[in-house]
Amino acid sequence: MIIVRDLVFRALSVPELIIPTGTAALVGPNGSGKTTFLQVLAGILKPEKGSVRINSRSPLECRIGFVNEYPDRNMLFSRVSDEIASSLRFFRYPCEEISRRVELALESAGVLPLKNRRIHTLSGGEKALVALLAATIHSPEVLLLDEFDSHLDDRAIDAAEEIINYSGAASVLRCTQNMDIASRSNTMVALYCGRIRVTGSPYEVFSALSGTCFVPFGWRAGG
Repeated sequence: MIIVRDLVFRALSVPELIIPTGTAALVGPNGSGKTTFLQVLAGILKPEKGSVRINSRSPLECRIGFVNEYPDRNMLFSRVSDEIASSLRFFRYPCEEISRRVELALESAGVLPLKNRRIHTLSGGEKALVALLAATIHSPEVLLLDEFDSHLDDRAIDAAEEIINYSGAASVLRCTQNMDIASRSNTMVALYCGRIRVTGSPYEVFSALSGTCFVPFGWRAGG
């Protein structure tokens, strides 16, 4: 469970927000503070005021996987296998275990041929999948995804869902512009101009956002 209280960071102001354990989607217009909010939750940015608690701990005390909207900004290494292995090396896993986990991760995602490829030779979708594998290989408690799916076609989205499900993360919060993906979440949060406009189940949020573009086509069409 993620609990936010009296949070202030620049234009972001969240007096109180509780995101239950499970899957959640963060939606809202460009410039509404979604990326900033995710970075605060991840511990990348420190709030000017207020607190973030994840299962009663600070973000820095939790295992968090974070994937940026732009795949190139996630990459620390030049080769795919090294990038995916990076968090395991930081945690000082044995070399044999690292090799085993990297091989298994690539194979389970159906992208084993990418193992020895150079990052700069990958497509945008391939980079997004590699970044997701790197963020999940250390079995994070919480997975925070910042519109990484904007680089993926339908087939890659299916592969990404497999990776996310296999990660074992108890909490997955994704910022997305894909309302069909958002509709599959247990909880939704709509952020406008740095403020929480509405939160609740997909039904509750889509009902509150009726008439906006942040509603699946089937809802707008009356389906």
